[in-house]
Amino acid sequence: MKKIFTIVLLGAFCMVNAQAFKGKGDGKVNIGMTFQNGGSGIVGSADFGLGENFSIGFLGSYLLGGSHIDEVDFEYRFDAKARFNANLGSVLNISPKFDVYPGLNLGLKNFGGHLGARYFFTDGFGVFTEFSAPFAKYDKDAISKYNNGTSFSIGASFNLD
Repeated sequence: MKKIFTIVLLGAFCMVNAQAFKGKGDGKVNIGMTFQNGGSGIVGSADFGLGENFSIGFLGSYLLGGSHIDEVDFEYRFDAKARFNANLGSVLNISPKFDVYPGLNLGLKNFGGHLGARYFFTDGFGVFTEFSAPFAKYDKDAISKYNNGTSFSIGASFNLD
């Protein structure tokens, strides 16, 4: 009986028509946790499809805890970035539920790049993970290491349409 239930459950998941990136007009929101050298916090981003395989968006993050975080001002805890993604899920011919998106970001602290992935379980809900690294930092002071280095994010992803 357990085997039959498992097969039925897996079949139900396979029949759901979830798509990670639909192209022009598509919208996604990611909400999760971010981890970086010296701290961890919350992150939120939104991406909007402009073409079959590219999107633009924005990201905001705020550090909640970490080493010596009590001594850090708001300006170093908060970061905002504009971003450009190349959504490669359809190009790589992977499952339509899965999207890989390398991209560039221009933030308050640096110019950098990111590599992310999303997987949608249903048409409206999925998970994401993202790795980000700076290419050029605007301020190289020691205190600006917050939101000015490599970071790793993980969380939930939602369709806007």
